[in-house]
Amino acid sequence: MTHTGLAAELLKAAGATVGDTICIQRDGEKHTGVLMPRHEFSDEAIITLKLPSGYNIGVRIAKGSQVSLVSKKEVKTVARKKMPHDQGRKDVAVISTGGTIASYVDYRTGAVHPAKSAEELVFSVPELMDLCNIRAKVLYSILSENMTVSHWQGLARAIGEELNSGAVGVIVPHGTDTMGFTSAALSFMLKNLTGPVVCVGSQRSSDRPSSDATMNLLAATRLCVDTDLGEVVVVMHGEPSDTFCLAHRGTKVRKMHSSRRDAFASVNIPPIARVEGPDVKFVGPHLRRSEGPVEVRDKIDGRVSLLYFYPGFEEEHFDLIASHVKGVVIAGTGLGHVSEPIMSSIRKAVKRGVHVVVTTQCLYGAVNLNVYSTGRDMVAAGALPVGDMLPETAYVKLMWAMGQTDDYSEVNKLMLTNIAGELTDRREL
Repeated sequence: MTHTGLAAELLKAAGATVGDTICIQRDGEKHTGVLMPRHEFSDEAIITLKLPSGYNIGVRIAKGSQVSLVSKKEVKTVARKKMPHDQGRKDVAVISTGGTIASYVDYRTGAVHPAKSAEELVFSVPELMDLCNIRAKVLYSILSENMTVSHWQGLARAIGEELNSGAVGVIVPHGTDTMGFTSAALSFMLKNLTGPVVCVGSQRSSDRPSSDATMNLLAATRLCVDTDLGEVVVVMHGEPSDTFCLAHRGTKVRKMHSSRRDAFASVNIPPIARVEGPDVKFVGPHLRRSEGPVEVRDKIDGRVSLLYFYPGFEEEHFDLIASHVKGVVIAGTGLGHVSEPIMSSIRKAVKRGVHVVVTTQCLYGAVNLNVYSTGRDMVAAGALPVGDMLPETAYVKLMWAMGQTDDYSEVNKLMLTNIAGELTDRREL
């Protein structure tokens, strides 16, 4: 955001713009540093400077304050670097979609910007090029909450092209907030994988000393180069410290914390692998590379809603949603329950041909609608329980299943078929 008010007047009079070095004199104090962009939450009277020490300070401007220009920022033309290629190394594709991991820092101003090319992302972690040849491109540059069904489809097609043209694995830098949805979508849309598809993110942007981007990217690369893995996984820190990373199955992973570096966890199964430095140890069953070719099944019907039941949930709410979609996933309480008034809404929706799928919002454990009368009434109304499938995985899978067939019973059959490890009969503590 641009500066406003008195701060804007003083900066304009001094001929100063973001990135310039300025001096602010106020109440006998003098502060010199690089002018930083104004944050949308900043008071309009605050000018932020990056000091020579690297720290930022906010200086409140008042009448009598003076701003002078010390030096203009240097304008540098950055030559595009060429990716090195070694005939003796394997090719790994990096398809960037955006998010915190796909940003870089201007260390002079401290501002974080989205990478303009995947090469920028790769060159920010030069160790990657010691492990393999990188084939990099930016497919999207969006925040992960802006991901849509069409983005998943485009990503699946791009991954299929890379694997079928010789890449031994594909790394997908992605925002962490919806990475579990994307990994589930890719798990259903990609078949006969000749190498791993590794969704990777970071919880700390690259302007922070605690950034986890480098370690997560290196762990993702080692899974592509040094293993026989042939499925979609999510790779993130395994604990808050820089000790090891974990690879989680794409249909059984969830972001469990808003900010910790080890925010992701496998639910109802152990992680697939642990990556500690150069060592990769598989700690759970995994699918191995196929001989290919990779098949992309990207037909998907996005007319599905995900509803969390809560006390006081009104049937009119359910009816309104169900009248606009072809499928509803209910995350019920406990074993998958909803209140009695919702039963008639489920029955009406099913009669209209709407798929009503039931998961549990407990996450750990499975739906069981045979224990209590409420659950049995839900089944009688036409609801389909889907075991220990995560709500977001069930949401994505129902869209994918409806894209494969228009037959109601066939969609239900697909929902109850274990396609990509989304259903497990045995859950380890």
